[in-house]
Amino acid sequence: MRQAAEIVPGLALLAGIAAVATGLAIVASFLSPLVAGVVLGALVGNIVTLPERFAPGVGFGARSLLRVGVVLLGFRLSAGDLVGLGASGLAVVALVVGLTFTGTRWLARRLGVSEDLGLLVATGYSICGASAIAAMDGVVHADEEETAYAITLVTLCGTLSIFVLPLIAEPLGLSGEAFGTWVGGSVHDVGQVLATASHGNADAVAAATVVKLTRVVLLAPLVALVAIRRRRRAIPSSTTGELPPVLPLFVAGFLAASALRSTGVLPDGTLDGIATAEKLVLTVALVGLGMGVRIQRMLRIGGRPLLLGLLSWVLVAGAAYLGTVSVT
Repeated sequence: MRQAAEIVPGLALLAGIAAVATGLAIVASFLSPLVAGVVLGALVGNIVTLPERFAPGVGFGARSLLRVGVVLLGFRLSAGDLVGLGASGLAVVALVVGLTFTGTRWLARRLGVSEDLGLLVATGYSICGASAIAAMDGVVHADEEETAYAITLVTLCGTLSIFVLPLIAEPLGLSGEAFGTWVGGSVHDVGQVLATASHGNADAVAAATVVKLTRVVLLAPLVALVAIRRRRRAIPSSTTGELPPVLPLFVAGFLAASALRSTGVLPDGTLDGIATAEKLVLTVALVGLGMGVRIQRMLRIGGRPLLLGLLSWVLVAGAAYLGTVSVT
């Protein structure tokens, strides 16, 4: 009971900042509340010296609530989405995720970016942005600055995509469903996907949504594969001194949520409520993550990760384009 009371002040603070972040996202439709949450959290954490009583709640939000949010993310997905995409669509998704993940990690090594930061960037760009980075961080336990840097990079490029991709779609010969497939395969955050695809027609939005959610399906196996590899290399967790589990509990929860969604027993109203809860929980959690960032230490990471992020953005857009034109 005492432990529960200890986290209340910090959680209340995170919730208040998350409410402001949500309001900003409503005013600026291209801005994700997750992104606004990280930025506001970092500003507060670097400008204000908080009393020690806030620390337990902030730490709880930055770690435990992130995992809850990833579990809730599973309710977005169903087996029907995969069936509807078809074999060719699944091939596009597999191509994009595989090329982006392996290519980004190769680029990270060539640029001298740390292994954990390169892994987080590769995961965020190949799957679903900040949510995927949070899930992978549950396995690798990277420094908070590296996690925040990865989220910043994927957010920057995802926001640029909203404006850049529609401008070059016509010269590339993409419109309608093909444009949506390209957007769903190359843009990171779900909200950014919808904002980008809305420049097209209804077919573009529908195709982008399905392709994007299918990329999210690959989050669980990707995290599990990394965990297995780390166990084989006998790299202990930096925070617990233990090996990462083969399948983290929150990833198992993600899969269970998706399986439950696939049964069709949950009414639309319930799913809408869960989607709202997911966004709120992740926003609160990312505020906590942002508050743990120290900008001076983050600056010491240097500019090479920025170059990595930009190159990875070109890589994922190129891979998605190749996949799209091959099936249309």
